[in-house]
Amino acid sequence: MKQYSRIFQYLGAYKSKILLYFLFTLLSIVFSIVSIGMLMPFLQLIFTGDQTALVAESSNPIIQRVNEFLNNSVLTRGKVATLGLICLLMVSFIVLKNIFLYLSYYVLNPLKNAVVNKLREDLYDKVLRLPIGFFNEKRKGDLMSRMTNDVGEVEGSVVGTLEGWIRDPLTIIVTLTVLLLISAQLTLFILILIPLLGLVIGRVTKSLKRHSQDVANKYGESLSTLDETLGGLRVIKAFNIEKILRAKFFKSNEELLHSKNKISYRRDLASPLSEVMGVVLFTAVLYYGGRLVLNNQLLEASAFLGFLGIFYNIINPAKSLSTSFSNMRKGAAAINRIEEILKTPITVDDNPNGKQLPAFTDKIEFRNVRFAYDDAVILDNINLNIQKGKTVALVGSSGAGKSTLADLVPRFHDVTSGEVLIDAVNIKDYSLHSVRSLMSIVTQEPILFNDTIANNIALGATDATKEQIIAAATIANAHDFIIKKENGYDSNIGDRGSKLSGGERQRITIARAVLKNPPILILDEATSSLDTESERLVQDAINNMMQNRTSIVIAHRLSTIRHADEIIVLQKGKIVERGNHDQLLAQNGFYKKLVDMQEVR
Repeated sequence: MKQYSRIFQYLGAYKSKILLYFLFTLLSIVFSIVSIGMLMPFLQLIFTGDQTALVAESSNPIIQRVNEFLNNSVLTRGKVATLGLICLLMVSFIVLKNIFLYLSYYVLNPLKNAVVNKLREDLYDKVLRLPIGFFNEKRKGDLMSRMTNDVGEVEGSVVGTLEGWIRDPLTIIVTLTVLLLISAQLTLFILILIPLLGLVIGRVTKSLKRHSQDVANKYGESLSTLDETLGGLRVIKAFNIEKILRAKFFKSNEELLHSKNKISYRRDLASPLSEVMGVVLFTAVLYYGGRLVLNNQLLEASAFLGFLGIFYNIINPAKSLSTSFSNMRKGAAAINRIEEILKTPITVDDNPNGKQLPAFTDKIEFRNVRFAYDDAVILDNINLNIQKGKTVALVGSSGAGKSTLADLVPRFHDVTSGEVLIDAVNIKDYSLHSVRSLMSIVTQEPILFNDTIANNIALGATDATKEQIIAAATIANAHDFIIKKENGYDSNIGDRGSKLSGGERQRITIARAVLKNPPILILDEATSSLDTESERLVQDAINNMMQNRTSIVIAHRLSTIRHADEIIVLQKGKIVERGNHDQLLAQNGFYKKLVDMQEVR
């Protein structure tokens, strides 16, 4: 049960409701048993025929109470009136049973929904807090599968059977207690046979967890293929690889079907098998109890029939409990996949006692910085000072560590060794929110949301006025094309800005950065994917934005950074050259080769 500890932890916040559910369930069980137990006086009354006195005294206290009730009722009311009273009591107890049953559901269903809701919230919150490096190793489709399919599996297989965790065992315990009072000998016979049922069902459901894990993995693979297909349709069609992608998806889908069928065969076998075992058990009790009655071994015929009626009350809960058990086995795989995310350590987390960084006043310093990921050294012995108001450019071949170096400033990653300092204080000693609030980032691929242009610009500055949004768009060279849209700033830009051109999307992200008005800018190849005209417009917007700000610029196109105060040349994670454009040209080194290749002088 260890894997369900998180579910129990969530339930711990609702102890009062669980106790209330327990009470309502217990009352519904008691009234159910009592209503069935009324068969005994009913049968006693029918079997006595015209006799004035009913069955004589019995050594069984329950049967004795029934006999006393009948004798007194028949003597005072008559047999017909007593029969009517018994029927009325049976209906009343059934009504009470169902009232309390409804109340138990009324308490439990919101509790189940709250548990699933909390699980979904915790999972989403953890995804937001995980470091960027985590997502480099995980397929997006698999993560989406865990947050949708696996959570749905937990909801249906584990939380959905939550009432069975209390109601069914409680029904069995209370019923067996009553049966024990009626006939200890017959009840002990039942207790010997019941474990056989559990053993058989357990063997059938044993492999459900493993097959469920296969289903979850295959579902994640198919979702990843679908995500890649939707995101790369242009390339797929251009390179005529529809057949390859189709074969890949169909193969994954076929394997998913095979794994799901395996689960269905075993899961669906649990219910009919438990029913067959229940009938076998009922028949065995019928035979053994019948012998006790025929041999006059302290069990009257009416008591035995009442015993059978109450015993039948165990069959459905036992069947339901076995189904719940198999469902929980099936849901265990989904819980394990969810727990893998929830238990992933947060390598970059906020410092709850961190200092606030109200303003950037001096410099950003990299001091003996080393960063490694999975034993691969990305940055090695980086020493660099970025003075306030200066522009520092990072250049080098792909994989040199430029983006990783820039990502250390907003703490997307934490250094393996060394320090990154802002105003002579290690950034780990600041609160994460205060550090990032002083920065804006413009990436190579514009990140936009399916919302209006105004809301995308005002992202992170929800209190911005319309005038401030327009002013930011004007600085970003975006105002002119925005007002030409049908709804202007209220125009929806579609999924990931699909209704805008590349240059328009980038200028929207620049307007967003301008509106935030940060002292520190990080520009990660912001113009490398644009055509010449769009690049000029975006570069002009960037130049406007960079005025009076500290900027870290990553660029492949060296024409965009030739006026930087300092250019840092990285190669294999190390600084190999540094200086301004003219100084680096004079060194006739790696930077000069890059310039010559791009014919930029």
